[in-house]
Amino acid sequence: MKSKILFYLILITLLALLIPAVHAQTFSVIHSFSGTGAEGGAPTAGVAIRGNALYGTTGANCGTVYQLAQSGSNWLFSTLATLAHNCHPAATASFGPDGHLYGTSEAGGNPGGGTVFKLTPPIGICRTIACYWAVTDVHDFDFNTEGYDPRGDLAWDQQGNIYGTTVYDFTYGWGTVYELTPSGNGYTESILHNFTGSGPDGGHPIAGVILDPKGNVYGTTSQTDFDKYGTVFEESYVIGVGWTHRVLYSFQGNGDGGGPSRLTIDSAGNLYGATSQAGNYGGTIFELSPSGNSWAFTVLYTFPPGTQAGGVVFGPDGALYGPGGPGAYQNGSIFKLTKTQNGWQYSTVHDFSGSDGTYPSNVAFDSQGNMYGTTNQGGTYNNGVVWMLKP
Repeated sequence: MKSKILFYLILITLLALLIPAVHAQTFSVIHSFSGTGAEGGAPTAGVAIRGNALYGTTGANCGTVYQLAQSGSNWLFSTLATLAHNCHPAATASFGPDGHLYGTSEAGGNPGGGTVFKLTPPIGICRTIACYWAVTDVHDFDFNTEGYDPRGDLAWDQQGNIYGTTVYDFTYGWGTVYELTPSGNGYTESILHNFTGSGPDGGHPIAGVILDPKGNVYGTTSQTDFDKYGTVFEESYVIGVGWTHRVLYSFQGNGDGGGPSRLTIDSAGNLYGATSQAGNYGGTIFELSPSGNSWAFTVLYTFPPGTQAGGVVFGPDGALYGPGGPGAYQNGSIFKLTKTQNGWQYSTVHDFSGSDGTYPSNVAFDSQGNMYGTTNQGGTYNNGVVWMLKP
């Protein structure tokens, strides 16, 4: 009897030792950009996922829009559009509720303040090697009269209205939050807020916006002329009043971080984000929780000095994932923040070596739990890569 008990104890111990290996993740580069021809290079933003395909943009020269379609164990690369009028796409490409693929460009358009553009796939089955999608301007930004340089990610409400930010504007120079409303065959722009840069208002909203189920718009500014470290803001619509702007938190750069990036939101309405380093401090991962008419700010994790983090997203396991740096090889990393009974626990998922990419952008998950992203440099040709982490 004792021998059987000893046998089962040994078996349980061995199984426990094997569990980490079962949950190990496999990293692979699924495409290295050559930087030549229509392929492009320097993919500065992450990827959109639809079905078994990835969609993204490159920023070299004027830029391209590409697709990586999975076929068995292979990934087939194709250029969907070579951008000539919509230069330097900066935001992560995203699919709108109408099924079109949307993006923003820092420059281009008429008269040159940047654009929101969409791509329409060709009708029917494309049987040619160059199967280009049609590019249409949704809105051209005029730097003489309105906001310009729309770098941030786009968001949609249930009515199909598009929301985004511009880094600069004609009025005060500190950027805008805008809404594009479908109107006939086009869109009509409305400015929800002109940032002043003064006081706690903030300015230069680089990261774009997200929406909650009620249609409230949330975003970050990268700096202000008051505290220099940026803010988290909210735009909410009040019947009879219109859109109202509110600063939820102003960063002080004294351990809470500075220069916040893209936000994400959980089912309870809590906001999460990351900051780059500030002064003698490293970056942070933070949470903002609604509490009555105010918001409670909490630092979940503080990086060592000289270390910074990009935008975070929730993985299928409920942990927060995002890009960080400099990492073990000084080329960036992907981190994971897991909520435990003793607080949030930090771990590194992957350190980039340079040959597999240099400094990653925002990450995304597919329905199987695979994680994807891009790097702006590194890889075989040092023009960036698209990578995958398979659980």
